[in-house]
Amino acid sequence: MKWILLLAYCYMSGSENIRESYIESHKDIAIVEMHRSGIPASVKLAQAILESHSGTSSFAISSNNHFGIKCKSYWKGNTYYHKDDDFDDEGQLLESCFRSYNRVMDSYIDHSNFLRESSHYAGLFLLPLSDYVGWAKGLQKNGYATDPHYARKLISIIEREELRRYDLM
Repeated sequence: MKWILLLAYCYMSGSENIRESYIESHKDIAIVEMHRSGIPASVKLAQAILESHSGTSSFAISSNNHFGIKCKSYWKGNTYYHKDDDFDDEGQLLESCFRSYNRVMDSYIDHSNFLRESSHYAGLFLLPLSDYVGWAKGLQKNGYATDPHYARKLISIIEREELRRYDLM
């Protein structure tokens, strides 16, 4: 039922309104997490918008995972399986294990913890909060996503939606 209502809302309001609504609904937790963890709110919101299609993807709806974070061997929480970018030895696409959360807020918090606790991303925390371009390029360079245009997409979202204004709050 939740999925049907969301689809109806998307159809009636258009994707721009969906994105604006998503930003309005999640900017406060992004700002809180920026102050707690040192990740720019603009980057966090852009990643969530991109990874979850502004919260409308079946993946985000089913698992509350708005950042596409995979389980990893040490994950002890709930899981959700979804075909992504993992292949078997014969080149067949496999279902990948993703983290699943009870609340969207838990996804935002875990995203911060995931980046803070991984040595891959340690250098990003030396950048100023205002350097969203450096953050976007660093996330791509350090393997956050397999998309070769990941940084460009994040930067585009941040600039189009003027998300950098939240980095100043």
